[in-house]
Amino acid sequence: MLEIDPLAYLNKSKSRRTIIFHLVLWVLAFTILVFVFTKGKIPVTIDYYYTLIFLCFLAIPALLNFHVLIPYLLKKEMYTYYIIGIVSLGLSFGVFIKAFYLEVIDYIFPNYFFISYISGKDFYLVFSIFLVASTLLKLAQDWVYFNRTENDILKLRNLQVESQLNALRSQINPHFLFNSLNVIYSMALSNKANMTTAIVELSDILRYVIYDANTERILLKKELDLINSYVAFQKHRVKTEVFFQKSIEDENYKIYPMLLLPLIENAYKYGASSQSVSNPIEISISQKNKQLLFTIKNQKLNTNLNLDKNYSGVGISTLKKNLSLVYPKRHSFKIDQTKDYFQASLTINSFE
Repeated sequence: MLEIDPLAYLNKSKSRRTIIFHLVLWVLAFTILVFVFTKGKIPVTIDYYYTLIFLCFLAIPALLNFHVLIPYLLKKEMYTYYIIGIVSLGLSFGVFIKAFYLEVIDYIFPNYFFISYISGKDFYLVFSIFLVASTLLKLAQDWVYFNRTENDILKLRNLQVESQLNALRSQINPHFLFNSLNVIYSMALSNKANMTTAIVELSDILRYVIYDANTERILLKKELDLINSYVAFQKHRVKTEVFFQKSIEDENYKIYPMLLLPLIENAYKYGASSQSVSNPIEISISQKNKQLLFTIKNQKLNTNLNLDKNYSGVGISTLKKNLSLVYPKRHSFKIDQTKDYFQASLTINSFE
């Protein structure tokens, strides 16, 4: 089964995402600053040099903001410290750039004569706007990326859960089919007259298993029909009576399909007899508001069996896995047993 590591998924495209972000940011910043510095006139070579070196100065505080202040202060909700940090960063580098920018550019390009395109308050305004705008772009980019990544991870996890559920269903369906075919086989050997009725009943059950059960939720009414059909079918094999008590407020209440069948199968497996009717299987199901209560109790007809081992077989194990996947933290499942009886109780709280 494929396991998803969210951290690995998040880090997978981090390098490419960072490169694309910086490429877009600096190309956009360069284009805007050239337009601002030349005041809409057609730029010449010296304008490009001036803007390029100016961006190199701006890159230092911008990168410190991206890789230090934002991840270690802003994203950890240390807003006061972040404001102090960004203001201090802006003032310190603003003063530094204003004081040394022309000297540095004259040193790098001695054959050009540069005159500052901005000065005084305009200089600090451009510097502040760049820091604020780049911060907002960075946060927006992170938000879009993580929102998209979270959705992708959710989709992958849903696929993983669905794959697990399909695997669990594949454990139930062949198990149920095998037991049912044994009933038909035994009836055929005995030449029982009602074998045709049993085949029709089995076909109804298998239609539910193959078609209706392949969905996330199904009406409780259909699930009850399945139980009734299963009990009727088992009467062809055993004499054990079934007392089925129902108290349903809303038959359109939805549950996970074939959720209760493993418990009924186990009750027949360990508590049914083809000879005696004195040990009934007792089933009780009630539904009110968003809650479903299901209880099943059967006698232990063979006390020499290791019932702890038997009752934790494929059926019960599959049920527990289904419950943990479909109703996490919204169900309770309890088993009570003595030397004479076995009882399972299931409570489901649905939000649907």
